Amino acid sequence: MKSLFKGRIASIGYACNGIKKFVVQEANAKIHLVATTILCGAIIYFNIRGIELMALIIVTGFVWVAEAFNTAVEAIMDFISPQYHSRVGLIKDISAGAVLMAVFTALITAAIVFFPKLF
Repeated sequence: MKSLFKGRIASIGYACNGIKKFVVQEANAKIHLVATTILCGAIIYFNIRGIELMALIIVTGFVWVAEAFNTAVEAIMDFISPQYHSRVGLIKDISAGAVLMAVFTALITAAIVFFPKLF
């Protein structure tokens, strides 16, 4: 039982290391960090609570997860095929498109929450 917990603790450490590398090394993660910081400020300023807060947390997490998976897919594709290949390009474009869909979903959600408070 003790080794089971030891393994889980190590896994959490590896995951935290991956998050740290992702945020430090990836330009798009830094952009998402700035956007998330601005969003947190707006949540505090407008005193967002309840279902609206939950929706903003979910779509923000959705963007972060999509970007992390996109980064992983791109790294795998670059490892598998360092030279340009049209099929690899398609895979990377679709992965990047998934991030864009997540961002649009988050922007629409933020507009629904914040626009009534602005006007």
